[in-house]
Amino acid sequence: MIEPPLPNHSGPSLAVVVSGPSGVGKTTITKRLLEALEAAFSVSMTTRPKTHADTEGVDYFFVTGDRFKQAIDSDELLEWAQVFDHYYGTPRAPLEENLKSGRDVVLDIDVNGGIQVKNAMPEALTIFILPPSEDELLNRLRKRGREDEQKIQRRFREAKREMTAAKESGAYDHFIVNDNLEQALAVALDLIYQHKQTV
Repeated sequence: MIEPPLPNHSGPSLAVVVSGPSGVGKTTITKRLLEALEAAFSVSMTTRPKTHADTEGVDYFFVTGDRFKQAIDSDELLEWAQVFDHYYGTPRAPLEENLKSGRDVVLDIDVNGGIQVKNAMPEALTIFILPPSEDELLNRLRKRGREDEQKIQRRFREAKREMTAAKESGAYDHFIVNDNLEQALAVALDLIYQHKQTV
């Protein structure tokens, strides 16, 4: 088990963006970073319907389309995007409040969101998680056993598009290959503590 330095004693509070395609282990790495840093999780706002598995204010802030449009118009969102029929965005106020209080904030968002956050907050640390290879990513998507082959192939095409977009955008400070979870986590934590020294 990794024993990181004491949270927030090695530099100022930091916004950390973690992005990566489906099946790469991004969600697991995000959860482990939250624990290691004792950080706050940036909860997104969405217009998608709330399910029985969702908790308001923990998984998402669930709002109407009109409320989301109001948030866009009043500059309440750090980044936002339309994904299929629903809107998703990062509320600015909770993130800024956590940073001001000295707490790190971790954002689990897609490439487009990561680019928007980096433009709005150049001081944020942006990390993109990569698979060891495209073949391995496809294997991981199949091993999850959640979808049929057609959906898996669609998700795989989207993953390749995301990886290309991330590399070409120039918005990501670091790319970490998740071949071994513990090693990938150790690299991410090391990069975060290094970045704190330079902010």
